[in-house]
Amino acid sequence: MQNPRQNNFINMPGNGIAIAARGVAKTYSGPRGSAPKQALKDFNLDIPVGTVFGLLGPNGAGKSTFINIMAGTVIKSAGKVRVWETDIDENPRQARANIGIVPQELNIDAYFTPRETLEMQAGLFGVPSSERRTDEILEAVGLTEQAHSYARRLSGGMRRRLLVAKAMVHSPPILVLDEPTAGVDVALRQRLWDNIRSLNKAGVTIVLTTHYLEEAEALCDDIAILNHGQLVANKSKAALMAGARAKEVRLTLVGGTPDDLPAALAVLGARPAEGGIAVRYDPSASSVGAIISAVTAAGLEISDVTTDEPDLEEVFLEMTGGTV
Repeated sequence: MQNPRQNNFINMPGNGIAIAARGVAKTYSGPRGSAPKQALKDFNLDIPVGTVFGLLGPNGAGKSTFINIMAGTVIKSAGKVRVWETDIDENPRQARANIGIVPQELNIDAYFTPRETLEMQAGLFGVPSSERRTDEILEAVGLTEQAHSYARRLSGGMRRRLLVAKAMVHSPPILVLDEPTAGVDVALRQRLWDNIRSLNKAGVTIVLTTHYLEEAEALCDDIAILNHGQLVANKSKAALMAGARAKEVRLTLVGGTPDDLPAALAVLGARPAEGGIAVRYDPSASSVGAIISAVTAAGLEISDVTTDEPDLEEVFLEMTGGTV
């Protein structure tokens, strides 16, 4: 998939930041007699231009609130947000034009064709007829053959691609994809992943929210994790993975698992495992080499060593207290 503008975005942010949030807070009034709910608390975030940026967190963490603030559908209680160097309070119209939102819900008129849907959306954004790129966008999302079919006849995957097309009609430099593959099968998820990569390669900054942690691991360059309205992590994917504390080494022993673990290994936290032992350790305090030395010093012979590196799910669970 290619972006119709091919990275020809005007007014590229000089600071390299696509979205900047400073001190953002949002408090919702609760029902009478109940305490207000603070959805975001002193939220600060920079999203670099040209990245695929993952915005992760459990339900109620504040992700949707932040997206809706950027989209102009929720009024923040405090703080500043700039979208492509445009303050959302000073110039809300231009700020909204700088971003395309792809919602999780399939909000498509069932009796409009994809072509009619895009033409209407372009009109809502004030795109002149001579500047519309309807055919290019339909081709970009792989819906050229379905251009004149009613949306109700499209498959679920086609409808999701139509949502992406709707968000592209005004050629925004930023696309926010809110749970883009929720409820779709594995094959379609892979197709959508390819589409996201192609858009990003064409120069579009992608902000992705997802509950599929393997999706974030496969696609994202940088990841921010929210929990209870606060930012608990904001790092490159590589840094998040490297900073995960717990790792595990499995040692296959000649003669199999000993009946009684030597005291020195018990102190290390060794436990019986198939054909040998397993040790979970903190890489900042120990290493595989040190564990192997302790095992051999205890008189055990090692025939094989395997390590289990943590994945993003483990990092996420650690950061959010065990909530997916």
